[in-house]
Amino acid sequence: MSEHRRKPPQPQGGGRAAARRGQPGSSPGRRAAPRGASGSPADSPGDTERPLGGRAEARRAAQRNGGGRRRAEPGGRRGGPGGPTGPGRGRGRTAPPGKKRIIDYPRANKYGWRRWVPSWKLVSGMFIGFVGCLVAVAGIGYAMVSVPDVAKTATAQNNVYYWSDKSVMVATGGETNRQIINYEDIPREMRYAVISQENKTFETDSGVDPAGIGRAIFNMARGGQTQGGSTITQQYVKNAMLDDQSQTLSRKFKEIFVAIKVGATVPKPKIMAGYLNSAYFGRGAYGIQAAARAYFNVDAKDLNPGQCAFLSAMLKGATYYDPAGATSLDPNATAQANQKRALGQMQDTLDKMVKYGHLSAAERDKYRTLPHWQNPRSNSRLSGQVGYLVDLAKSYLINNSDKTHVTADDLQKGGYRIYTTFDKKKVNALEAAVKNVRDANIKPKQRPDTDTHVQFGGASVDPASGAIKAIYGGEDATKHFTDNADSTGAQVGSTFKPFVLAAAMKWGVRDPHGPPDQGSDQRTIVSPKSLYSGKNKLKIEKYDHTVWTDKDGKEWLQTNDGDDNVGNPPDYKIDLREAMQFSVNSAYVQLGMDVGLDKVKQSALDAGVLESSLASANYPSFSIGTSDPSAIRMAGAYGTFAASGKQNDPYSVDRVENKDGVVFTHKAAPKDAFDPNVANNVTDVLRTVVDKGTGTSARLPGREVAGKTGTTDGNKSAWFVGYTPQLSTAISMFRLDDNANNKQRTFLEMYGTGGQKKIHGASFPAEIWHDYMAEALQGQPALTFPAPQPIGMVVNPEPTPTPSPSITQSPSSSPSTSPSPSDSGPSPSPSNSQTCGFFGCSDGGNGNGNGGGNGNGNGGGNGNGNGGPGGGGGPSPSTSATDPNGDNRGTGPGGFWGDPTG
Repeated sequence: MSEHRRKPPQPQGGGRAAARRGQPGSSPGRRAAPRGASGSPADSPGDTERPLGGRAEARRAAQRNGGGRRRAEPGGRRGGPGGPTGPGRGRGRTAPPGKKRIIDYPRANKYGWRRWVPSWKLVSGMFIGFVGCLVAVAGIGYAMVSVPDVAKTATAQNNVYYWSDKSVMVATGGETNRQIINYEDIPREMRYAVISQENKTFETDSGVDPAGIGRAIFNMARGGQTQGGSTITQQYVKNAMLDDQSQTLSRKFKEIFVAIKVGATVPKPKIMAGYLNSAYFGRGAYGIQAAARAYFNVDAKDLNPGQCAFLSAMLKGATYYDPAGATSLDPNATAQANQKRALGQMQDTLDKMVKYGHLSAAERDKYRTLPHWQNPRSNSRLSGQVGYLVDLAKSYLINNSDKTHVTADDLQKGGYRIYTTFDKKKVNALEAAVKNVRDANIKPKQRPDTDTHVQFGGASVDPASGAIKAIYGGEDATKHFTDNADSTGAQVGSTFKPFVLAAAMKWGVRDPHGPPDQGSDQRTIVSPKSLYSGKNKLKIEKYDHTVWTDKDGKEWLQTNDGDDNVGNPPDYKIDLREAMQFSVNSAYVQLGMDVGLDKVKQSALDAGVLESSLASANYPSFSIGTSDPSAIRMAGAYGTFAASGKQNDPYSVDRVENKDGVVFTHKAAPKDAFDPNVANNVTDVLRTVVDKGTGTSARLPGREVAGKTGTTDGNKSAWFVGYTPQLSTAISMFRLDDNANNKQRTFLEMYGTGGQKKIHGASFPAEIWHDYMAEALQGQPALTFPAPQPIGMVVNPEPTPTPSPSITQSPSSSPSTSPSPSDSGPSPSPSNSQTCGFFGCSDGGNGNGNGGGNGNGNGGGNGNGNGGPGGGGGPSPSTSATDPNGDNRGTGPGGFWGDPTG
C-alpha cells in the first residue's frame, strides 16, 4: 500500500470512544503523552491497565476519579475530549467555577439528607441575628413610646356626701364610684398585701416580668387563660393609661412597652397609688377608698391588715370573692362558696406578707376569720329625702362658687368629699312626722276632689349658725322632682306679720303731721301694747289718714277671716299682741301702712327673706303675706328672732375636701338685723300665739315655743313657722297641680281637704311641726328665751288722732309717701293721681271691695274677685263661721291680685 494511502494513527484519548472508555483525551494539537507521564493511577508501578467494559463501568470509573454522573470538568464541556480544557465531544458543557455563598443552604458538597441539615455556624448565626433583631425592635419601640396621660375614665370620680355626724350619706354626682386618695392615705398593709399576692418584686423590678409574660403569651396563643403575666405596673398601665381591657397580643405588646417606660420614669409610690385608685374591687367601687366604704363603711386610711388582705382578694374578681355572693352573675358564686374562697385567699395573702417580711406573725394571728363586712348598698341611693338633700348641697356650692371654689363642672368631674349640715336623725324625724299626718288624714281615693295633689314642705334651721338641719322636699325625690323645702310659690299668709311688727318696733310709725316730702320723716317707735282696730271691713288709711283707694277712686275695705269683728265695740280696738294672737288682718294691714310698706319689706329682707320671693310692696295686702318665701328662708328668718336679732343666712355645707385637702370651710358671718330687744319683743308676742292663740297645737310641754300660723286667700296654702331657742322650723301645706311638663303650676283650694272644712296653719302644719320638734329636741335641754324689755310707745290712732309724743327721730331719708300703683291691673287708669287700687298680690278671694256696694273684690266693680282679671262681677260670698282654731284672718282685698288670709 502506498504511503499516502496509509491510515493515520488515531489520537489516543479523544472522541466519544475515549469518553466511553473513561480515558482522558489529550489537548488538540499535542501528542499524546507517553504512558507513565500522565500521572494516572495506571502509571503506578505494578498497575496493570485493564480495559473498560461498557457505559456502566465508564460511569463508575468517572465517579472514582471525582466526577458526577454527568458532571463536567471545570473549564471544559461535559465529556469533551482533550481533558479539562479540551472541547471534546461530550453530552453537556462543563459548569463554571463555583462561587462561595453567604448562606450555605442547602449545603454544597453534601448529598442526601446531609444537604438539608444546617451547619452549626448557620444555626448560631441565625440565632444571633434573631436576638439582634429583637433587641433592635425593642430599642426602637422603647425610644418611640412615651408615657401616655392617665385616661379620663381612670380619674372619673363621684362625690361623697356626709351627714353632720361625718357618716356617709351617699356617693354620687360624678361619673364613677371612685374617690382618689393620696399615697400617704393608703395603709402600708394594703400596699404590701397587693405586692405579696400579685407582684413580690414590684419595688425592684423594671415594670415587667419576662417569665410571666412568656406564660401569658403562651396561654393566649393556645386560647387559655390570659391573666397571670402582668405586674402591678402593667395593670396600672392597662387600667389607667391604655383604657383597654382587651386580651389581644397587640394590646399586650403595647402594654409591655409602656410598662417598661413607666417603670423606668415613674416613681413606684405613684404607680402604686395609681393602681389602687383605678382598680375595680366589685360592688361598683373603683379604687381603694370607694372599696373601703362599700365593704366596711370606713375610710381607706382606717383599714386594718385583715381588711387589707380581704380587699386584695377582691382584685382577683369580686364575682367569686364577694362574701355577699353574686348568683345573679354566676349561679356558682353563692355567698357560702364566695366566703370560703375569700377567706382562703385572705389567709394566703397574710401568710405571704409574713413570709416576705411585711407583717409580723403575732399581728397576722389576729386575722383568722373574715372581717365583719356590710351588705351591698346601691351607689345611687337618691330616693326619699336624700335626693333633695344632695340637690340642695350642690346648689349651695354652685351658687356660692366665688366662696366655695367649686363649680358645676368641678362637681361633674367628681372627687369631692362634701360634709353637709344635715342631721340624719332630724331628717328622718321630719319625714316621719309628715308621713304620719298625711297617711292618717289625706285620702285621695276616698276624697279625690279635695285630697288629690296635696303636698307638704318643711325645713329646720339652727338659729345660732343658719345651718340647715333637716328638710322635707316631698314624698320621694325620684317621683316628685320639685323640692318643697325650697321655692314652691306657695304664699306664706299671716306668717309674714312678725316682720310688720318688727318694722314697727325698729323704725316706728310715721307722724302724719311731719313733712315726709322734705326728708324729715318723724317716727314713733311702737309698743306691742299699741291699739289698732280689729274691725272687719276696715277702711285702710294712708299715713295722713286719707282712705286708700284704687285707681278708680274706690275705697278698700279690709276683711278678717270669717268676716268677724275682733276687739271691743264700738271701735273694736285691740292691741298688737292680741292681734297677732288671733291673726287679725285689719290691725296689721293698717300697722303696715303706718310704718310704710317699704320698711315692712326691709324688715323681711333684714330677717333673711330673699327679695326675689317678695311680692310688690305697693299694696296694703303686702303686710299679710302675698309673698312666697321658701320654707328654708322662713325658718331662717324666724331664726333671726330666736337669735335675738342676729341673722345668719341658711347654709347646707360645712366643709369640702378633695384628695389634696380642704377646698372650702364655711365661716359664719352673722349680721345685726335687729336690736336684741326688738327681736326679743317679737319672740315674746309670738309666744302668746302658741300659749293661748291660734298655735296652741304646737305647744311642747316643758319648752318655750314661739310661732305663727298662716292661711292664705282661697285656702290654697297653710303654714306654721315656729322656733325654740335651739331650732327654727317652717312647715307648709298646699295643693299644687303640676302638669306633665311642669310648666303650669296651679294652686288649688283646700276646702274639705283631709275631711276638714278649711285648712288652717293651726291644723295639719302645726301638728307636723309639733311631732317633729318633739322628736328632734329629744335629749336637748329646755332653754328659755331672753326676757324682753319694754319698748316704744302705745299708739292709739283715732279718726282725728292727737299725735303721740315722738320718741325716735329716724335717720332714714326714704320717702314716706304712699307708693303709686304703677303695676296695678291690666287696664290701668291714665290718671297720674296716687289712687292705687287695692290689688293684692295673691289669688283673689273674699276681699271686701269698695266699688260702691257690699260686693267683694276691687277689680273695677262689685263682686267676688278670685284672682282673675277684673275680679268684679262675681257673686257675693256668704259669711263664713268664725274659725274654730281662732285664726281669724281677713281674706284679702280680692281684685286682680287678691289677698291672702290668715
